[in-house]
Amino acid sequence: MQADPNQVTNIDENVETNVTETSETRHKSDFLIPRSQRRKFFFTFALMTIVGWVVGGIVSIAVETAITERLVPQLTPKTQELWYMWGTYTSLSIFALIFAADQAIAICRHISGWWWLLATSFGWMISTKVSDAWIGYIWGFAESLNRELSVEEAIILGIASTSAYIFSGIWIGFFQWLILRRYAQNPWWWNFLNSFAFLLISLLLWLLSLVQTSISEVYRDQVYYLGEQGLTALILGVIPAIGLCRLKKKDNY
Repeated sequence: MQADPNQVTNIDENVETNVTETSETRHKSDFLIPRSQRRKFFFTFALMTIVGWVVGGIVSIAVETAITERLVPQLTPKTQELWYMWGTYTSLSIFALIFAADQAIAICRHISGWWWLLATSFGWMISTKVSDAWIGYIWGFAESLNRELSVEEAIILGIASTSAYIFSGIWIGFFQWLILRRYAQNPWWWNFLNSFAFLLISLLLWLLSLVQTSISEVYRDQVYYLGEQGLTALILGVIPAIGLCRLKKKDNY
């Protein structure tokens, strides 16, 4: 009995189609962020990070200012002292939560948004406090010398304080890694990704400081401040977005 050529052709086409679909599905599922969604995710994550940076900064400053100017003067001296000691944690917590929440909105389709919010906000607070403590210690040591620093000493201390800022990013990366390791394969390098972002920020701000003398003195401070904030927010959005697009998904997700 001879097989119908049309049936054989249809079977071959179905097999090829199934193989192609299976291959495409497997290829797409290899990454935490599917290839078809990468561009949209990249721009969404970067934009939400910038929004979180701006909104978080404005809200945290407004809350701290309102409490300091309106509420604190009505408190007892002992309570005022406690506020001046611990009040910065309030504004820092507000900023970190808003910043992390905006990122969580962009990433919640791929991993737990709530866990990302907690990890990022907690990591950011620890990173900021550790960085501030080391930088304060470095320049406190400089002041304790009770003399004018030489050029070489100023450069060394400047590099040391910048390094403290850069390496503090490991805290953010570590807490985010605790979440990502549940979803992604071998994300160990994420521990250092935020430090890499801080390094880029430091380099760009150094370049910006070199060209600020060419800006009119009337607008110099405003332009430098806006440039500093804009570059920082952009790098903090772009670098993690690229990193997330490169993560490979675990087989069970």
